[in-house]
Amino acid sequence: MGESDARTGAFTRRRRATSAAGRGASLLPMNGRSAAGCESSVAADGSRGDGQGKRDRSLETVRSKSKSDKKKRRDDIGDRLSCHKTQQSLLSSASGFNNYRGVLNWCVVMLVLSNARLFLENLLRYGILVDPIQVISLFLKDPYSWPAGCLVIVSNIFILVALYTERQLSKGSFSELVGFLVHCINLAIMLTFPAAVVLLVPSMTPVGGAFVLGTYTILSLKLYSYKDVNMWCRELSTVKAKKLSRSLSCPSAQHLSGGDRKVCYPGNLTIRDMYYFVFAPTLCYELNFPRSPNIRMGFLLRRLCEMLFFTQLLVALTQQWMIPIIQSSMKPLEDMDLSRMTERLLRLAVPNHLLWLMFFYWFFHSSMNFTAELLCFGDRQFYKDWWNSESVTYFWQNWNIPVHKWCLRHFYKPLLRRGFSKIISQSAVFFLSAFFHEYLVSVPLRMFRLWAFMGMMAQLPLAWFVGHFLRGNYGNAAVWISIIIGQPFAVLMYVHDYYVMHYSQEAD
Repeated sequence: MGESDARTGAFTRRRRATSAAGRGASLLPMNGRSAAGCESSVAADGSRGDGQGKRDRSLETVRSKSKSDKKKRRDDIGDRLSCHKTQQSLLSSASGFNNYRGVLNWCVVMLVLSNARLFLENLLRYGILVDPIQVISLFLKDPYSWPAGCLVIVSNIFILVALYTERQLSKGSFSELVGFLVHCINLAIMLTFPAAVVLLVPSMTPVGGAFVLGTYTILSLKLYSYKDVNMWCRELSTVKAKKLSRSLSCPSAQHLSGGDRKVCYPGNLTIRDMYYFVFAPTLCYELNFPRSPNIRMGFLLRRLCEMLFFTQLLVALTQQWMIPIIQSSMKPLEDMDLSRMTERLLRLAVPNHLLWLMFFYWFFHSSMNFTAELLCFGDRQFYKDWWNSESVTYFWQNWNIPVHKWCLRHFYKPLLRRGFSKIISQSAVFFLSAFFHEYLVSVPLRMFRLWAFMGMMAQLPLAWFVGHFLRGNYGNAAVWISIIIGQPFAVLMYVHDYYVMHYSQEAD
């Protein structure tokens, strides 16, 4: 024990002496270096201290990365353990999902395939029925007698009578009462005279009669608007004359844009202005229509090609698809076989609806845009998004904008100003529309069954039902069903009655 303690004490004393010698040596110059060399060594020690700090920070970074990696691994393990969270199904309205483009493409593909099958079945059963010569015979029963063309030429007399009456009213030669009576007589003859010719002239075909009556109906609505607008201009001129101020029938100088020359009443009462309005794709008259700057030849040629293409397609599908179904529907209608009548109605609904859609595009987009471009007519809103209609009222307000504007401007609002309620005014508008629908169908067919009239008047209770009980997609579906089913039902009724009246006795 004593020896070991002595050895330990000696070792401790040697360590102390060595450390003291080291400290003393650090205070003296080494290898001939001055004190400045010592200072540089001190600075080097400081730099080594900074390097030590950087190493510490890098160590902290490594530690934080290792912690994040450990957390990520824990999250990955948590994801593998749990795969559910609170969420809604895509077909649920609460999910907010609205990208159904694939479903729409599927519907289009299914529609094309199903109609291709029907078309192939039609060809295999009936063969090719398209005959362009037969279409010409629908307009001309006697090639040397053109009553429809003659009636269209005669319509210029009614146009000139309306212009002459307005000129006399502007000069004060006619009183307002006399002018009103002349306009009423002129419009009444416009509606009765062609109808009498269609009913009494044997060479007038149903298609030619429908074309003539449609032309006279459009002209009568145009001339009624012409009468109203000029009367409003005279009233404004009278009011402003009493106040010794400028007439509002012509915009003031600050409203003239560029070099546009605006027409003031009665400067609008010219033959050129009158016939521009007659051919313009609108039913509502204005002194100064919005005009487009020039004619776009590319746009014009595209619309012309569409018109020619859809005309041929409409005729071909009518002969190949519609007529055979209608002919095969006569026997079930005569026997009152309800099940087979329903089957024929559903068979007719598809081609009838496709033809109606093609006619809509041909008339309201191609034809009216062609006419507007040719006349530099600026207002091209001939229809709105009626296909999104969630109510029957919205559909009738947006699928035919020219007629809707005329009804609103010259019939609905005047009734409201006279104190009638909205319900009565709306019913009166539907009644007027029902009258013209029946007028354009029954008179050319030379029979009066009131199917079109009742179909239009049935829109009133249907509009009430859809507006009160159906919303959103359900309302839109109801509108589509009324369009798809209602039209072929009326077509079958008229064709059946026409067949019974003209061909049943021959068949017997």
